[in-house]
Amino acid sequence: MTARKIDHLGIAVRDLAAASRRFEQLLGAKAGGEEEVPSEHVKVKFFTVGESRFELLEATDPASAVAKFIEKRGEGIHHVCVGVADVAAEVARLRADGFEFVGEAPRRGAGGHKVAFVHPRSAGGILVELSEAAPH
Repeated sequence: MTARKIDHLGIAVRDLAAASRRFEQLLGAKAGGEEEVPSEHVKVKFFTVGESRFELLEATDPASAVAKFIEKRGEGIHHVCVGVADVAAEVARLRADGFEFVGEAPRRGAGGHKVAFVHPRSAGGILVELSEAAPH
C-alpha cells in the first residue's frame, strides 16, 4: 500500500454542534467548516491536530451507517482513515488479495476526496477508509 499517513479518525456523534464545542475545549482549537456528504448521509467537521485530523460525523438519515453505528455501539471512533496516492489502484490491489469493501469503491467523500471503505471483516474488526486527496 502506498499509505502516506493516518489522515484522520472518524468519530460518530449524535449532535455535531455539541460535539464540536466539546472538541474545541478538548483540543483548544476551532473546527473547519461544516460539510454535508450526501453519499454517506452525514454532516462532518474536521479538527486538525498536527498532520492528522479528527472528523466528527453526525447522521442525516436514521438509516445511514453512522446512525446504525451509534444505535448499536453509541458515540465513538467509527473509522480510521489512511491517506493514499491512488485509491482506485489500492482498491484493485486489495480486492485481488480478497479484501471486501463497503458500498461503491471508490466514491466521492468529504472535501472532494476519492474514498473507499474496507469492510471490518477484512481488517480485523476496524472500518478502514482509504482517501486520495482532491486535486488542487
